[in-house]
Parts: sequence; C-alpha cells; structure tokens
Amino acid sequence: MTKLDSLLAGLARERSTGALRVGRSGTIFLSDGRVTYMECAHTPSFERLLTARGRMSEAALRGAQSDGGRDRLLREGSITQGELQYAVLGVVLDAAFFLLPMSGTRPKFRPGEEHWLGGQWFFDVAGLVRECARRRAQLAGIWPSADVDTSPVRPATALAGQAVTLDRVQWEVLVQADRRATPLELAKQIGRSGYSVLLAVRRLAAAGLLCPPDPPDGPPGQDPDPLSAGDERTLPRRARGELPRPPHHPEAPRLPAGPPVTGDPTDIALLLRLKKALEELS
Repeated sequence: MTKLDSLLAGLARERSTGALRVGRSGTIFLSDGRVTYMECAHTPSFERLLTARGRMSEAALRGAQSDGGRDRLLREGSITQGELQYAVLGVVLDAAFFLLPMSGTRPKFRPGEEHWLGGQWFFDVAGLVRECARRRAQLAGIWPSADVDTSPVRPATALAGQAVTLDRVQWEVLVQADRRATPLELAKQIGRSGYSVLLAVRRLAAAGLLCPPDPPDGPPGQDPDPLSAGDERTLPRRARGELPRPPHHPEAPRLPAGPPVTGDPTDIALLLRLKKALEELS
C-alpha cells in the first residue's frame, strides 16, 4: 500500500468530506469517507471528454460549472444520465490508475470542498486499488514493456503481415499520431480515456504496427520513470537496446494469458454499471 492509499484509507475510516489535493498531479474528492470523483493532470478530464468529442460546447460547459452543475448539464446538454455516469466512471478509474501509485508528494486535505458535479457516485478505495492492479496486469499481458506508454506514438511504415484488424480507438490513435505526441497526449486530443489509449498502443505494439521507442536518455541501464510502469518493466533488455518481439514473431516468447476472470464483487459492480450505462445509450 502506498502512502496515498494509506491516507485515503484513514480518511475513509474518519468518514471525511472534502478534497485531497495531490500536488499539481490531481485531486481526490470524498464524501463521508467515500471517493466521489478523481481528476488527474496527466489524463483527460471529464470536461475534455465532452468537448473533444463534440458532445457539448465549452461555453455551455462553463455555464453548467458556474451554476446548476450536474442538473443543468443534463437539462441543457446533449448528454444522457447513462453517458454521464459512463464518462465519470472512466475518468475516475483513469485518475486512480495514475494517482494512486504516486509517491514523493505531500497531499493536502481541504475539508468541505466539493467537485462541481456533486457527490452522485461513490467509489470504494480498496476497490479502486484492486482495479488499478487488474489494469496493470492487463497491460503487461498485452505487451510487457512500459516504454510505449510514455514514448511518442510512431506508426510503422509497413504492415507486419498481410492484413490487420483495428478497433475504433486503435484507428483513431494511428490516424491522429503525429510521431511526436505520447499516448496520454493523444488521449486528450481525441477525447478518449488515457487507459483506453494505453491499451490501444500496447496492442498496436504487440501487432508490430509501431516503431520501437527511442532508447532512454542517461547512463546505460538507467530507467525513465514512466507513469504507468509497474512490475512489467524490462530493465535488462532495455539496457541492451532490445525490445520484446510481437507475439506473432517466431522468436517471440509466449506472453502471459492475462488475469483470470473472478467473481470479485468490485469487478461485478463495475460491469453492472457499464451495462446500465450502455443500455441507456441504446
């Protein structure tokens, strides 16, 4: 458990209400000890998701922020309750993925402070920690090097095979990649969650559709500090200038199959909320 996890657990036990500011990296909002919203400077905000995808104008969004909040957003905007819930869920999980592992900061708690959307959704701290661990395992199972998480996205100039199938996010990433923007910068540009873009980039890397990242600066063997790095780091291979091979390569090692499906109540709750949101969208 990180220092931030421990601090949140303490605030949960004390049933605190307010905002926990994690330096310039982000803010965690709580109501009666439960997380209601999280925002991270490294990932697209709820506001960015709406405006980047044309769901709401910046002027209308500013009006809702200054007066009326969530109720005005639903009343005057072109967004449904299900879409709102789905977007908030994505933003909170995104922020948790990058904020919770952070160390070296001195968070400050401001009692009584509330996000402009209000306290409509509640997230269990322990559940968020488990979901972050599941996501890290999923990323590692797709492509074991975290270098691609923070390097500019550079599409390969030729296909690794005769044909390729892309999902919507992978297509948007390849179309918008200017060979300078990192995955999280692309996420803000196209209005997608940071984690969904990381997934797309790792899958593109596994398919051999991206150029290898440049070697890290600094002395040989010194690892950069990627935001999403976890146990999947591959220091010895990077020090030799090597990267994992795509899984279809004849010399590629077999990658882990990914996390097993379990009956974890947190995962089930997330799936039910996503299902409800998608049903309201149809």
